[in-house]
Amino acid sequence: MSRIGKLPISIPAGVQVSISDENIVTVKGGLGELKQAVHPNININIEGSTLTVGRLSDENGDRSKHGLYRSLIANMIQGVSEGFTIIQELIGVGYKATATGQVLELALGYSHNIVFELPPEVKIETTAEKGKVPSIILKSYDRQLIGQVAAKIRSLRPPEPYKGKGIRFKNEVIRKKAGKSAEK
Repeated sequence: MSRIGKLPISIPAGVQVSISDENIVTVKGGLGELKQAVHPNININIEGSTLTVGRLSDENGDRSKHGLYRSLIANMIQGVSEGFTIIQELIGVGYKATATGQVLELALGYSHNIVFELPPEVKIETTAEKGKVPSIILKSYDRQLIGQVAAKIRSLRPPEPYKGKGIRFKNEVIRKKAGKSAEK
């Protein structure tokens, strides 16, 4: 049995979970609504405020999908009830970020500013306090979408290994290389 797949998921108050005949799980909550298609060999049971995920056989494909769908459904429930937050920091001289609505404008040391449009499900804030590193704060109820957006923003200027300049996640550790040493 899958260690992750066999764990029950508690459904908090204010969250509704429904399963259609086509094996589509719909989760509605205070922050939004998410849908996920589930493989036919995975069965989902809702008893009171507890959801359990099971599988029909012990084949390798079904075993691998068991934990996957349990994690996806747990993330959906957590997303519509609490939401997810990702914080990114801009390390580098002159690096700036400004957000107006759903548009993020980045100054990352290139000859031009980069304009990045965000999907409507993702909310954005930027902070720029004197003496602190400028940061980008992303919030959403869809974990997969917020991760994709954060990865795309990071790819615009990934941290380089010598000085560590670039866009990085908060508390991310960058392994730095030693530069050239002068011979004497």
